[in-house]
Amino acid sequence: MPSNITMKDHRSLFRQLLAGMYDAVLITDPNGHLLELNPRAKEFLQYETDEVMDSPVGRFIPGVTPEIVQRIRSGLAQARHMMIDANCLRKDGTAFSAEVTVSLIDLLDPGDLVFTIRNTERRRRQIDAFRTKENAYAVSQSALFACSADGRFKATNAAFRDMFGFENEDDALRAEFCEVFDDEPMTALFDRALKGETVGVRLTAQEDDVDSQDVEVQLAPDVHGKKTVGVVGSVVRV
Repeated sequence: MPSNITMKDHRSLFRQLLAGMYDAVLITDPNGHLLELNPRAKEFLQYETDEVMDSPVGRFIPGVTPEIVQRIRSGLAQARHMMIDANCLRKDGTAFSAEVTVSLIDLLDPGDLVFTIRNTERRRRQIDAFRTKENAYAVSQSALFACSADGRFKATNAAFRDMFGFENEDDALRAEFCEVFDDEPMTALFDRALKGETVGVRLTAQEDDVDSQDVEVQLAPDVHGKKTVGVVGSVVRV
């Protein structure tokens, strides 16, 4: 029984799907010249459709020359898609980091290419910020730690391990909060931090322990999204 769905219907449906996509999509001919782009691509690249039709894809993804387009096509003969890390160029000359997936499509014309662009700027900023915080955490002279909700250490920095005599991170991760902080009121403070409070206390060294020194301990909830997953803390000599 013949289908009532025409090629025109297919193209209309395809354009509706493109319009709803989160990622930017560029469709080019086999030589990499732009045939179509979706609303997200116009938002990312800051162009209107009539400004860029028939432009080479390298206008938006620098480095993707006609020679590279042909290499991509050759590679796609052996794979369903290819992924490229790129810096895409906006109309105003600024660039943003992106993951670009390239695949073949025959819906509009045989051999056309689809470049799907996912903006990774925010993710890279988050990764860079995380690495910066991780580096600061590692070199801090304050003893820093994080515990899971059951009181087991899940991260410690070098200052913490030095202060409490752990040989390495694995050694520290085998310990529990109540074993290291066995003085009152530490258990109660841990429970309060787990319930959402930020709390602190100064612990006084024993008189017969001449190597000890007073320390100030701060505890706070370790919140991921809206969920408290444990407790983070710092120990500072005073």
